Amino acid sequence: MPARSISQIVAYPLRAVLAKVQRTSQGDYPAIEIVVVEVTTSDGITGFGEGLCRRGAAGYARLIDEALSPRLIGKDPADRRALWKLMRGALSGQPGGQIVEAISAIDIALWDIAGKAAGVPIHKLLGGMGRTQVPAYASSINWLDDATVEGEVAAALKAGFREIKVKLGHPLKDAIARAKFVRKLAGDEIALYVDANWAYDVDDALIVGRALSDLGYGFFEEPIAPHDRAGYRRLAQHLPIRLAAGESDYVASEALAMLQERSLGLIQPDVTRSGGITETWRIAELAASFNTAYAPHVGWSGAICVAASLQLAAAAETLRTFECMVYANPLRDSFTHPVVGEGSQLVDGQLIVPQGPGLGIEIDRDMLARYRIA
Repeated sequence: MPARSISQIVAYPLRAVLAKVQRTSQGDYPAIEIVVVEVTTSDGITGFGEGLCRRGAAGYARLIDEALSPRLIGKDPADRRALWKLMRGALSGQPGGQIVEAISAIDIALWDIAGKAAGVPIHKLLGGMGRTQVPAYASSINWLDDATVEGEVAAALKAGFREIKVKLGHPLKDAIARAKFVRKLAGDEIALYVDANWAYDVDDALIVGRALSDLGYGFFEEPIAPHDRAGYRRLAQHLPIRLAAGESDYVASEALAMLQERSLGLIQPDVTRSGGITETWRIAELAASFNTAYAPHVGWSGAICVAASLQLAAAAETLRTFECMVYANPLRDSFTHPVVGEGSQLVDGQLIVPQGPGLGIEIDRDMLARYRIA
């Protein structure tokens, strides 16, 4: 047995109802679900991780308990690549879906342990770029009524954001009108982006993308379905706006295909979906090798995702910007000490990167118990 080994893994399925429903082109989201994993070592070091699970968090916890955790007990937590492969072997078929999202949670916890054991933040373990803060954008302005949009844009500007992302959907005339409305509200000096959550087909995306370019928007995120590779190639050839995607990908091989085709100008893996820090770092390194901008996807996640994403952002060579969610979310707002990735923490449009060991945060166990699914 190694000098330090994994002695216990506990999965916590969590659910929190949001104060305000979040709407995208795909529908309404009244609540957030995540799975949090706590890994403890034989010498008492504890690491936390998070896995993305939009719905059915209890099922993820059961998968972790029954299929993944038994494979890891007694193993050296420092052997993260070997453990990733060991977990991957729990299910056959191509890597993706629930298995990789569950692996993500455990992998992040293992990196948290590594940083705590070494006494350094994770971004230092990754090599580091010397960053202590990263540029951030407000995400996202709801696909709701104009009054809501006006209030959310005003709040983002008041908080000091210099970059803002807007949700768009159907019909096209309303989407283009919304893009114009937000540009008028924000002014010409604010960088604006759009996330369509793959609302469009290629022809509609061309119409919207050209309008966004004329309005000076900086990137167009997931305009079409993520698996439509040929569609992304066509958009890249015909639109004068940077295309962004990657949050729907699971492993580095999927990101590699888009990078090789040069169909993306910005890649956005989500650390809680794309295999944790181990696999997401591969994607960030691939982005650097193709000289493609990198921006972590955070979305409707918890504080651990934010902290892990900040660590990756601090170390990534081609970092462009960081997604700072601006709606109230108890799984993020009051879940850790210190609170991370909040708009109130902006300094000159940038967010501070936690400098404590590991993820640089401590979990509030009262909140962990409060939001646990029975």
